[in-house]
Amino acid sequence: MISPVELALLALAGYRGTQLVVHDSILDAPREALDRWQQKKPHAAGRAALVTLISCIYCTGWWVAGALLAVWLLVTDTWSGVPVLVHGFEWLAVAGAAALLNRWDDSRKDA
Repeated sequence: MISPVELALLALAGYRGTQLVVHDSILDAPREALDRWQQKKPHAAGRAALVTLISCIYCTGWWVAGALLAVWLLVTDTWSGVPVLVHGFEWLAVAGAAALLNRWDDSRKDA
C-alpha cells in the first residue's frame, strides 16, 4: 500500500497532469482539433464522449491518477504482492485527493 507521502505526491502530480490536459495553453491546439473533429459529426456518441472525457476535470483526473499510480507502482516494484482491490482503493484515493486540489484551486479563482 502507498504511504501518505506517496499519496500526497501522486495527488499533486495528478492535479498538475489534469490541469495540463484540461486547461493549459500548451495543449490548446490538440483540444481545438478534437473539438473540430467532433463538430463534423456532432451527434456521434463516441466523439461526444471523448470530448467530454478530455474537457471534464473529474473524468480526465480519474484517468491521469490511474496512469500515474500504475507507473508509480511498476517503477517502485510495489505492484505485486498486494491484492488488486487495494490498488483500486489507492486509485480512488489519488483521484479523490487530486479532485480536492482542483476544487480548491477553482474556489480560489472565484474569490
